Amino acid sequence: MSASPTGGDVALINEVLTDDGLRAVLSRMGPESERDAFGLVCRRWLRIQSSERRRLRARAGPSMLRRLAARFPGIHELDLSQSLSRSFYPGVIDDDLDVIAGGFCNLRLLALQNCKGVTDVGMVKIGDGLPCLQTLDVSHCRKLTDKGLKVVALGCQNLRQLHITGCRLITDNLLHAISKSCLNLEELGAAGCNSITDAGISALADGCRNMKSLDISKCNKVGDPGVCKIAEVSSSSLVSLKLLDCSRASNESIYALAKFCCNLETLIIGGCRDISDESIEALALACSSSLRSLRMDWCLKITDASLRSLLRNCKLLAAVDVGCCDQITDAAFEGMLRSELRVLKINNCVSLTVAGVSSMIESCKALEYLDVRSCPQVTRQSCEQAGLQFPGGCKVNFEGSLSESDPSVDRFF
Repeated sequence: MSASPTGGDVALINEVLTDDGLRAVLSRMGPESERDAFGLVCRRWLRIQSSERRRLRARAGPSMLRRLAARFPGIHELDLSQSLSRSFYPGVIDDDLDVIAGGFCNLRLLALQNCKGVTDVGMVKIGDGLPCLQTLDVSHCRKLTDKGLKVVALGCQNLRQLHITGCRLITDNLLHAISKSCLNLEELGAAGCNSITDAGISALADGCRNMKSLDISKCNKVGDPGVCKIAEVSSSSLVSLKLLDCSRASNESIYALAKFCCNLETLIIGGCRDISDESIEALALACSSSLRSLRMDWCLKITDASLRSLLRNCKLLAAVDVGCCDQITDAAFEGMLRSELRVLKINNCVSLTVAGVSSMIESCKALEYLDVRSCPQVTRQSCEQAGLQFPGGCKVNFEGSLSESDPSVDRFF
């Protein structure tokens, strides 16, 4: 107790509130600035704030990581990823991973994108030391092979998300290991893993039957057998599949998706040049109540029939990319019903005219982004001369007038 200026006794807050009481106060603070200010009151409040912190993003060596582990014992998510602009710097190395495995025992998520100093030695430490890990992102850690990640698969059997995009030394051996140990895996990002084949994807499907999202873009050795197996086994759970530039995928893959995957929301098949209208029309009917985004640029056999079927049947469709599909014409939008389409990319569709664009915008009042680059008959000048009124807030990309990477597009594709 202490004396107040008026002569009465008052209680100091640190004498009245227990640690649990202070944690309750901290939990009700919304903005990060308020939570940071909480820790500035005194050492006790700083200790409580540190013990309650769950996320940490840092760039630190072994010594600093040890201090962070001691200060933040409850961390669940640790992001040590590198930006591409610092690609010359190795970032996290194996010694750092040794400290992480020993100091952050409650870790659920570890992000190491672009950390080019990480090798199998460090992955072995992670696999042995972090049994609670659920999400691991080692995209573009190009020294990694099956050897280190197989230890992770064996030691982290609660793994639900694994991203190995750009790890070109990964083979089917890792997928076989995952299929035996990580039975609850829901998301695999393996774009650019060129050594993965149909055999590995089939093994993955056999073991991981709750797969929701699979990205095997640019995996040129994966074709219809692997995709069909994934579609069949993960029929009720699969919501996102990316096959960008998988030249061996054909209509057989799309028919399998149409047959089994009625909950499919996102499909990326850009560059799959053997896919034609028949399979896309079947997909539009089968996934009419689920499909939200479809990217099929450079699918050169696609015509107006595919686009018409998608726009008429898929009521939730929000984003479509048919760029470079040069058989698309104004007829794709004739008689079009009201649509909730938000993103449409029709760049390089050379037969398209202002009349087709006019028909489209009459029905797409929610449109946020329209890409008409390299459509010789659809220019800023021709649209202005025709008096086209685009929906309010819609960004129209004429000849590179907007960045190709736009938030309104990226969230769909």
